[in-house]
Amino acid sequence: MRTYGLIGYPLGHSFSRKFFTEKFEREGKNEQYLNFEIPEIGQLPGVILENANLAGLNVTIPYKTAVIPFLDELDEIASAIGAVNTILIERTSGGNFRLKGYNTDVYGFRESLRPLLSDGHNKALVLGTGGASKAVHFALKELGISSLPVSRNEGTAGMLTYSRLDKEIIATHRLIINTTPLGTYPDTSTFPEIPYAYLTPEHLLYDLVYNPPLTAFLERGQQQGATVKNGYEMLELQALRSYAIWNGLQD
Repeated sequence: MRTYGLIGYPLGHSFSRKFFTEKFEREGKNEQYLNFEIPEIGQLPGVILENANLAGLNVTIPYKTAVIPFLDELDEIASAIGAVNTILIERTSGGNFRLKGYNTDVYGFRESLRPLLSDGHNKALVLGTGGASKAVHFALKELGISSLPVSRNEGTAGMLTYSRLDKEIIATHRLIINTTPLGTYPDTSTFPEIPYAYLTPEHLLYDLVYNPPLTAFLERGQQQGATVKNGYEMLELQALRSYAIWNGLQD
């Protein structure tokens, strides 16, 4: 049976496994998607060798960067970002294999955001500076949107802290994306400390968090009349993009 899977640690609830299992059942495909919870990234080659039908993998925390030295090649986007969430496994003779890394988070975020954009969304604030923020900044650049990172601490030049966000900055940055885990179940009462009172109906708030569907961040934006969107569609789109890569279907 053609097999795909997810590597990470710990995995806990897996969006990917549920999504793909339901997809395969719905489409009558003789394929399966498994979780491979590995405490060390060095166990990756063993997973591939022990599962001869494994054709592709998704990669989640904490291995999106750590997996790179194990790969033979990176596509242009993964190389630019320095993070991988999809691996294509190409089997060669003698039981050997070749691994190519991709980043489909960029595609998922970009295509889920695009329909909501208007002319006023030409500048963005990206809350958080973790791995997910890199894909967001890259996608925004592709869309022709300038972006500024926002962090709790002073960082490199061009980075803002939450305490520096004032009425003028909020007014000129009508697209605000949360890439932090704040508000994720079960700690749903937490949210990024931005001045929500300055938000308007012209603002668009996007949260990579999807559980709960309406985070405290999005709810506060909604109360100010802003358009809001969570990260569930991004997850679906990046998963479908991964499947296309594994099966040679991507354009």
